Amino acid sequence: MKTSIQAVNFDIAEKLEKYIAKKTAKFDKLLDDTVELQLHLKVVKRETNMNKEAQAKLIGFGGEFFAQKTADTFEEGVDDVLDAISRQIRRHKEKQRS
Repeated sequence: MKTSIQAVNFDIAEKLEKYIAKKTAKFDKLLDDTVELQLHLKVVKRETNMNKEAQAKLIGFGGEFFAQKTADTFEEGVDDVLDAISRQIRRHKEKQRS
């Protein structure tokens, strides 16, 4: 699976890149035909809490899935969007079985 990470308004740390790589590895198991995962991380308002925005778009032969969440940290945001996409994938698979 190809994973692209775009950081807007900040420089991404190596620790965060490793964390994202670890978390995105599970999508290889969920969808056999996953082509690309696009992850956009952005700082929206520096002076407030809940200012880290994460967007994820998973493109595969099974469909296209999108999620967007705002959190206190990028790790939380990444967890939230990947969980949301996992739920979308499960619902998509259940619909296909019916």
